[in-house]
Amino acid sequence: MQYSERILKTPSSFIRNILKVTDAEDVISFAGGLPNPISFPIDALRASVDHAITVNGSRLFQYSSTQGYAPLREYIAAKYQRLHGLDVHADDVFITTGSQQALELIGKVLINKGDGIIIEEPGYLGAIQAFTLTEPTFHGVTLENDGLNLEELERALQQPNVKFIYTVPNFQNPTGLTYSKEKREQICEIVAKYDVALIEDDPYGELRFQGEPLPYIGAGKLENSILLGSFSKTVTPGMRLGFIITKNKELLQHIETAKQASDLHTNIFSQYVIYDYLASNDYTEHVKKIIALYKNQSDAMLDAMQEFFPAHVEYTRPEGGMFIWATMKTVHRPLMYSIKRWNKK
Repeated sequence: MQYSERILKTPSSFIRNILKVTDAEDVISFAGGLPNPISFPIDALRASVDHAITVNGSRLFQYSSTQGYAPLREYIAAKYQRLHGLDVHADDVFITTGSQQALELIGKVLINKGDGIIIEEPGYLGAIQAFTLTEPTFHGVTLENDGLNLEELERALQQPNVKFIYTVPNFQNPTGLTYSKEKREQICEIVAKYDVALIEDDPYGELRFQGEPLPYIGAGKLENSILLGSFSKTVTPGMRLGFIITKNKELLQHIETAKQASDLHTNIFSQYVIYDYLASNDYTEHVKKIIALYKNQSDAMLDAMQEFFPAHVEYTRPEGGMFIWATMKTVHRPLMYSIKRWNKK
């Protein structure tokens, strides 16, 4: 059988491959961004399953609208109005099968073969895989401690047919780094000069355990702003519920068409249940518990790294989220010593 070039050029998900070992009893994996299962509100979700079925009946098991369950979209819009001061309404919210599908749909809608995508370096592997299916040209921009390298970003934006920039500004995957307020403002000023979209993928933003919350780079400021969110890190990843927020109505229309061709609509059972959970429980208190849990885990990891890692290993100290990035500096002296000993023999 002959296969398409696009699938042959798209590698298997490295993330999924490294997660295959997580079920092994003799392995403790630090490689994947899995939420700690003790954070899942299982009892509350069980109650919401029963309540959602009792109240809504067969609607949980029927086909539904492509854009998503209206009360859930209204909840998301109200949350971003309240917490971030964004002028967001239910019609600006589109429910997807996790943020991963959001990335794939955006790639389908915006990218022709060879078009440019600007990504962070190092960047999120899941996004790179999703975009690779569209056969783009990737332009990597170095991610510094406070955000993207501005000179490299400007050069990348001047490349032919660049369609969008993909960023994870809060507790980035895989580095754990967060863009500074100053760097966010500078990036916004630069991007505003070009006809490109800015994607801010923010699945970890609520998991801040130190420092002050920061405004988004482009959301509420740039015409072609695309904000991605998810319930995977704060409620449950297994229900695969993510969302796109954008004021660009034409973009949402094309995303709707692409999703109809893909899966018609996101699992409506999960949407009803998640909404019932959010409406029936103190979500803010639940997130506070997760933040405390991850802060303890982060502190334990950083303390152990400080005690046991050699001096030539540098690592990030995240203000939230789920990731720490370690870098090994080149060590010349031990290598020279080994060569001298070898020569003497």
